[in-house]
Amino acid sequence: MSMQKILLKLTVNGEAREALVHPMARLLDVVREDFGLTGTKEGCGEGECGACSVILDGSLVNACLVPAIQAQGSTLRTVESLAGADLSPLQEAFLHHGGAQCGFCTPGMLVAGTHLLETHAVQDEAGAREGLAGNLCRCTGYVKIVDALLAAREGRP
Repeated sequence: MSMQKILLKLTVNGEAREALVHPMARLLDVVREDFGLTGTKEGCGEGECGACSVILDGSLVNACLVPAIQAQGSTLRTVESLAGADLSPLQEAFLHHGGAQCGFCTPGMLVAGTHLLETHAVQDEAGAREGLAGNLCRCTGYVKIVDALLAAREGRP
């Protein structure tokens, strides 16, 4: 016996979106498969790595842990929301400071960093490191990512 799908309605990156989803679908899968927003990555699938970081109703969450139906009527921002005619200040700082190497963690880092900047949660290096603690990177050693976050906070590339 299969479960009936549910119509999920939410605002994604400023646009009203709908998808028929399985009641137990993860938000990550809906974002990637139903909405085609593949910038949000799946790393661990257990909420430990931050590769799937998104901003849901103003809170930073791991999309792999959120049942999609929980996002009903919500506002969701993914890494694609940073795209525009120009790079965001944080993207510019990542580029300038070499904050991305393999690139797998980069979308989650950018979303988490954007959330930290928008909530004024970063005052110094310790705060930047603490704020990014939920996002793992196997390549950079975090120094360049933290440098980029602090530079963006200060309004410089």
